[in-house]
Amino acid sequence: MAYYHLDLARSAAQTELARSLAALREEFDLPTAFSPEVLDEAERAAAAVVRSLPGNDRTDLPLVTIDPPGSTDLDQALYIERGAEGHPDGFTVHYAIADVPAFIAPGGALDAETLRRGQTIYLPDGRVPLHPEVISEDAGSLLPRVDRGAYLWTFALDADGAVVDTALERATVRSREQLTYERAQARIDAGPGSADDETATSLALLKQVGILRTRQEAARGGASLRLPEQEITVTDHGYEVLTAPPLEVEDWNAQVSLLTGMAAARIMLEGGIGLLRTMPPADADSIDRFRARTRALGHPWSDRQSYGEYLRGLDIRDPQQLAIMHAATSLFRGAGYTAFDGDAPEIAVQSAIAAPYAHATAPLRRLVDRFVLVTCLALRHGERVPEAIRAILPALPEAMRESNLLASRTSNAALELVEAASLHGLEGQEFTAVVVSGPGPEQEERARAQGRLPWGEVQVEHPPVLARYEGFAEAGSRIRVVLVRADMATRTVLFRVAGQAPAGDGAHQDAPGPVD
Repeated sequence: MAYYHLDLARSAAQTELARSLAALREEFDLPTAFSPEVLDEAERAAAAVVRSLPGNDRTDLPLVTIDPPGSTDLDQALYIERGAEGHPDGFTVHYAIADVPAFIAPGGALDAETLRRGQTIYLPDGRVPLHPEVISEDAGSLLPRVDRGAYLWTFALDADGAVVDTALERATVRSREQLTYERAQARIDAGPGSADDETATSLALLKQVGILRTRQEAARGGASLRLPEQEITVTDHGYEVLTAPPLEVEDWNAQVSLLTGMAAARIMLEGGIGLLRTMPPADADSIDRFRARTRALGHPWSDRQSYGEYLRGLDIRDPQQLAIMHAATSLFRGAGYTAFDGDAPEIAVQSAIAAPYAHATAPLRRLVDRFVLVTCLALRHGERVPEAIRAILPALPEAMRESNLLASRTSNAALELVEAASLHGLEGQEFTAVVVSGPGPEQEERARAQGRLPWGEVQVEHPPVLARYEGFAEAGSRIRVVLVRADMATRTVLFRVAGQAPAGDGAHQDAPGPVD
């Protein structure tokens, strides 16, 4: 795994960084500690839930969780077996989701507080949780070797990975093991082993199901953004920004979550009530601009390829192709939530997934999932959706819009801050980079008229920073850049094309030649 970290020996910035990270909570007015009333309600709810788990005992299922290392808020547990009723060459997927609704009384203090928070916000120096820890990291979390309540989805798939039947029930489950993605990938790579090793067999089938579901995604015209994971972690040496392409098991596991979200959306659309995650298709101008960007970066998107097929073929270990994947985010805009009670909404599809979709698999970390789970369970069993759910549905899209905006702004600020700190003290040094977007003729002319260098964006190879640069350079070219500024106070990083004079020097600037 590639990574870079702050070097305490060269920088007093570590103390400033820690102080600046702590200040983000105040700057963005993040929620602080839970009130005594909320904590008391959570403690009482946790005790009551543990005493009265669902009578439907499915602790026989050898479920496992797969999460990043150190995770304690475990929303999902998985077990896959070969064969399904009527489809001996198919698969049965058991997917347990934490029973968060059991802890929250509609109209209570905890209900109101989670509506205010919207989601868990993750920061390098800690998290701002959606629920008190007694729920999110203890009684509600699908921790290994303890009984927990869950919403248990069971999917029957045919040999091609298509869903032929869906069941949903509340049940008591027990996870056998807590795996990291790295450990799960290693187990899969090692092979299924003994037939008695149910976990190894299930993981091997996860690979098969994941591949088949990816083919299903391609067939319906869906697409996935495979950006490198960027995780800011605390170490003995300070803060590190870990970055690496997703492991294959992460993609396969994500396909099971997508499968569940699509099933939830289908149930709600058929039932005439629910909450969808929607996104309109990209407009023609955005598609044209992205196609031009792919040509400039040396990997043109062919008219004969679907959007999803093109993205799946990119190798994000290559800086130019990584730059294309970052540029592809321009086509994944406008996502939001759509509530409905009665007629189906006009836009019911999440265009990147190319199907109706709902968030239903992360209720410990995201508000809307618990409402979707309760709605789906009622509809699946022919019952009326509770009035408390019907009453709150119209308010959820705006609550989540505000929460997503806050989470995005905060996480972006934290990443910008750590990137600035990681480069602090290296001003004047050169780096290799790929030009993601260069200035056009009009921008260049305007810059000359204003007596400055034009601006663009580069993907620095190491450390892997996407940053602004000043100078003349063509999109797609691999160049050398000089670090001009890495300022933690303003969370800004600026490079300049090597060999080009700063604004005001009066020298004629030419675009640099490619780096060998």
